Amino acid sequence: MQQTPLGSISRPKTRIQEQKRGSSTQLTTPSSVNYHFTRQCNYKCGFCFHTAKTSFVLPIEEAKRGLRLLKDAGMEKVNFSGGEPFLHERGNFLGELVRFCKQELQLPSVSIVSNGSLIRETWFQKYGDYLDILAVSCDSFDENTNKVIGRGQGQKSHLDKLHKVRNWCREYKVAFKINSVINTYNVDEDMTEQISALNPVRWKVFQCLLIEGENAGEDSLREAEKFVISDQQFQDFLDRHQNVKCLVPESNQKMRDSYLILDEYMRFLDCREGRKDPSKSILDVGVKEAITFSGFDEKMFLIRGGKYVWSKADMKLEW
Repeated sequence: MQQTPLGSISRPKTRIQEQKRGSSTQLTTPSSVNYHFTRQCNYKCGFCFHTAKTSFVLPIEEAKRGLRLLKDAGMEKVNFSGGEPFLHERGNFLGELVRFCKQELQLPSVSIVSNGSLIRETWFQKYGDYLDILAVSCDSFDENTNKVIGRGQGQKSHLDKLHKVRNWCREYKVAFKINSVINTYNVDEDMTEQISALNPVRWKVFQCLLIEGENAGEDSLREAEKFVISDQQFQDFLDRHQNVKCLVPESNQKMRDSYLILDEYMRFLDCREGRKDPSKSILDVGVKEAITFSGFDEKMFLIRGGKYVWSKADMKLEW
C-alpha cells in the first residue's frame, strides 16, 4: 500500500472551487460517518460504487487524528468500510482504529461493513470487545448467483463464511447485520427463510445505484448498467419480504445524499449529482469547512432510519 511520512501527505486536487455549498447555512453535525479508508478489495462485484481507483491508505496516526477531529465535531458513530477493510495489514490496521474509536474516543458506536471473506476468529478475540456492529454483504443465498455478481473468490463459499462470521458475532458479542444490493440477478429471489434463520439486528436492502466515475461512465472501473433495476422491481422485492421485521430498505433516492462518506484521504464525498465530488480533506481544513461540501441531507438521513439504537450495550441482545 502507498504510505507517506507524517506531515508530507500529498492529497489530490479537488473540484472544490466548482462545488456549491448546501442550500442550508445550518451547521451539520457529523453524528454518523462512513470512513472508506481503503479502496482495495479482493472481490469484483459488478455494481461496486466505491472502486479501487487508488491504493492509498493514510498512515494510522493521521487516520486517528482525523477521527479525533470528527469526534470533537460531534461524531457518535463511525462505520469503517472500503473496498474491503480487512484486506489492509490483514485486518490489524482496521482493528487498531476500532480499538482507538471505542477505547480512546469512547464513541457510542463503532461498526464495520465487510464482504466477510478475510475475517478470522483471532480478529474477534483481539478486537471484538471494541466493535458494536459487523455488517456482512450478501446479495444472494444461491452460490452461483453470488459468483455471477462477483461476490466470491475461487472455490471458496461466500455463504459458508457468512454463517461462520454470524456464529463468531454471537460468540464474541458483536451485533450482526446483513447488507444486500438488489439487482437484476437477485431481484426475484425470496430470502425470507434464510434471513430469518440468520436473525441479523438489521437487514439493509439497497437498490443498485449508478455513480459516474465508479460504476458508470467512461472513467469507471465497473459497468453496472446491466445490474440496474426499476423502482417497481425494487418495491416488488420489498413487498415479497414485508414480513421480515429487521428489513431496512434504501432506494436510490434515499442513498444519494443521506450518508456522510469520507474517502481514503478523509475528504467528504458529495453524491448529489450522481458522481462523487470530493471536498478538501478534514486534515487540511477541519471538519466544519469540509462538511459544507458533503451534500449531506440530515432530514433524509433521519427518514431512512439512519439514527437507531447503534450501541450493542443498548440493544439488549440475547447472545
